[in-house]
Amino acid sequence: MKFFVDTADVSAIKELNDLGMVDGVTTNPSLILKSGRDIVEVTKEICDMVSGPVSAEVVATEAKAMIAEGLKLAKIAPNIAIKVPLTWDGLTACKAFSSEGHMVNVTLCFSAAQAILAAKAGATFVSPFIGRLDDIHMDGVELIDDIRTIYDNYDYKTQILAASIRTVNHIIDCAKIGADVITAPPAVIKSMVNHVLTDKGLEQFLKDWAKTGQKI
Repeated sequence: MKFFVDTADVSAIKELNDLGMVDGVTTNPSLILKSGRDIVEVTKEICDMVSGPVSAEVVATEAKAMIAEGLKLAKIAPNIAIKVPLTWDGLTACKAFSSEGHMVNVTLCFSAAQAILAAKAGATFVSPFIGRLDDIHMDGVELIDDIRTIYDNYDYKTQILAASIRTVNHIIDCAKIGADVITAPPAVIKSMVNHVLTDKGLEQFLKDWAKTGQKI
């Protein structure tokens, strides 16, 4: 499973990237706002740091304008994945981009039907939003499972990029199902290391070591 980091915080990306925990990055208008930086400047810095795909999202809602914006974003770096919403206009733009060899991330996917359309339009990635489905009392992980089954049935090449990851359990469930990629905030990825028994075991080892009076 590939790990994408869902942030535009360059320092947070660098920390994880230095440990080999970053296969790509996803951004969106909300994350750009949170960074407080110019979209081109911060995206270029991220692209220079990370060798994998970096998703940069269009903000237009009409296909022609999406295409114009996406082509501008694609000029930032070779590893840009143009991010478009899962609307009919977004699919039109996706087809235009994929036909020209650009990576495309089709985002805001909430159904298996939408995921099929994204694959047919040539999306590199489709981003089903797990947490937001959970918020409305639907099973976000079940959607990942449905898409995996359908894509495998027809050998669709579009990668399942599980998004809106809120918990470590989301990541584990997606890994068991076979999602190609997860994108999560840095804090969620870092929290994967936590376990009460690890903490308890380390505490006991240190206490016992102190009793030996030795140094390494």
